[in-house]
Amino acid sequence: MVNNALDKLHQQLARLSEQAQQFDNAKWFDKNRYIQAQPSLFDRTVFATKSLLLCDYVDEIKAQVKHLPPMEKRHAYSFAVQRIATQIEAIIKVLKSTPVWAKENKASFSKKHKVYRKAVQKIMQSSHELYQELSQNHEFERRLQEMIEIRREKLDKASNAEAQKINQEILALHARLGRCRKAISETEAKIQQVEKQQNR
Repeated sequence: MVNNALDKLHQQLARLSEQAQQFDNAKWFDKNRYIQAQPSLFDRTVFATKSLLLCDYVDEIKAQVKHLPPMEKRHAYSFAVQRIATQIEAIIKVLKSTPVWAKENKASFSKKHKVYRKAVQKIMQSSHELYQELSQNHEFERRLQEMIEIRREKLDKASNAEAQKINQEILALHARLGRCRKAISETEAKIQQVEKQQNR
């Protein structure tokens, strides 16, 4: 699910790259002395790139998508995805800032902007869902282990009739624990698959 979201984002970035190329080729900024006097089109807090060509900034976004941090580093991963979303919006604002360009592409941009945001949000949602699922399963595992331990302690003081009942409960809890650990392994496998996809 995260892989699909990343694939879609790559496709959207390819389109954004084409639009940026068209924009650069049109030389919208050549007659703008203020822009020409600037070292870069964007604030350094948004992009590390220093250029007056939009294509260079799209390339920076592509590089960041290609080298997203591992999902296990949740804060770094979340920060990187949010930064990508901010950068995409910044480029779209520049593309829409030229009156002629904005007039010709207004409807198209409105639709595409939503698609870009949706693709980024899908990655965030999918990664968060995987980690939420893993966290919940680990919590279930911890609680099941506690329940088993409590029953084992009762077993030492139980009568024969009670011991039989407690043993059945322990067996049932072990079965649930086995299913829980299987779910944990499956979720971890999904995360590893996503990490491999990101490192390609």
